[in-house]
Amino acid sequence: MSNSKEVVPISSGMELSVPVSDLLPAAKKTALLFHVSYLCMANFPALERELRAKATDAQLLFSSSASLLLQCASTSENMINTLIPMLKAAVEKNKPLVAVKYLEKAKRWIEGLINDVLDTVESYSALNRNVGSTASDVISTKVETEKKKETLSKEAEGMQKMVDEYSKRLNDVKAELQKKEDEINAGNAELQSLVNSIAERNRKFGIAAAVVPFIGAIINAAQKAVNDPGDKAALESYKIKLNQLNKDKRLLVQKEWKLEAELINTEMTLSRATMDLDSIPSPTHLAEVQKYLTKIQKILLSLKEFWDGVHVMLDSLSKKTFAGEDMIEYLDILKSDFLASLDTAQKYWASFGAICLKVKGTFSVESKDAYKFLEVNPSSLSKEEWQKQYDSVQQQLEEFYGSGPAAIEENSEVPAVEEAE
Repeated sequence: MSNSKEVVPISSGMELSVPVSDLLPAAKKTALLFHVSYLCMANFPALERELRAKATDAQLLFSSSASLLLQCASTSENMINTLIPMLKAAVEKNKPLVAVKYLEKAKRWIEGLINDVLDTVESYSALNRNVGSTASDVISTKVETEKKKETLSKEAEGMQKMVDEYSKRLNDVKAELQKKEDEINAGNAELQSLVNSIAERNRKFGIAAAVVPFIGAIINAAQKAVNDPGDKAALESYKIKLNQLNKDKRLLVQKEWKLEAELINTEMTLSRATMDLDSIPSPTHLAEVQKYLTKIQKILLSLKEFWDGVHVMLDSLSKKTFAGEDMIEYLDILKSDFLASLDTAQKYWASFGAICLKVKGTFSVESKDAYKFLEVNPSSLSKEEWQKQYDSVQQQLEEFYGSGPAAIEENSEVPAVEEAE
């Protein structure tokens, strides 16, 4: 900066919209909020990419803001040390044409600077809108995810009820089948007892019964070999009974197979629904993301207001610098007034440059290392590493929001300025 110590406080018309003490932690807080939001996007690839783009834009905008503040300070330096002294020399030597030349040069510098500031204001507005859009996408994704989880939960619940119902019905059929088996075994035992009784009384049938191991064949043989009407009737009765029992058994077996097939199909559907449910990432942290993005928007709005304030200051400085412009054609009469006007402008430019250099550090300090987290997708982190990063960022945020403005202002004072005479 200039060696001149003659600077003046910023007047009410040139005040910064946001105090420097509020600006100093803005970059750090913004980076931390982006970091914790980025972590919470794990397993939401589309949102990960979207937020990474916004965080990168913020990093670049902070870096360009630092460059613009340096440009502001440099312009202030040039005004103090070069243009205004040249203007003074031209006026003192009664060279109005040279003075006009230097004034036009100063105007071009200031107009170019004002246009750059306006571009920066628009950049902050655009980033604010984009962050707001991402916040809306987060809310939509959260709603959709919760709705999908709810739908799949209901589907899985319904499938589980069907599985339980099929299992109960299958167990009932198996119990019936076992009962039918017991009845068939009991009938076969009774029939065998009858056959043995007939064999003892009928030698010819007894020989046949001894060599034929199949009960059905024995009944047929017995019906042909037995002459006793009572034995014939008893055998026919057992034959009818066993046929019916076996028919019932076949129907139960078919029913068992059908239920088993339906149970397996339902269990597979339940398994798929459960897998889908497990694969959906938890939207728990998305509510936090929306909250953090809202905070980032507020910071961006504050920074936009800061640049709006810089624009107002530049406008005011421009008017002060050229306040005596109309006096040039009357230099021989109004020389002292024009020189006094330039002295005042010089002091204001010194104040402006001092503040720009002070705030420059705000935007440059976090433009590099603080965004290294963007190099790794949060979904690729192990559970332990994810939690470690999350806890670290949360602790830093708590320290920021718990420190209060007083602690921040200790290291944020603007250099002392002297009153204009």
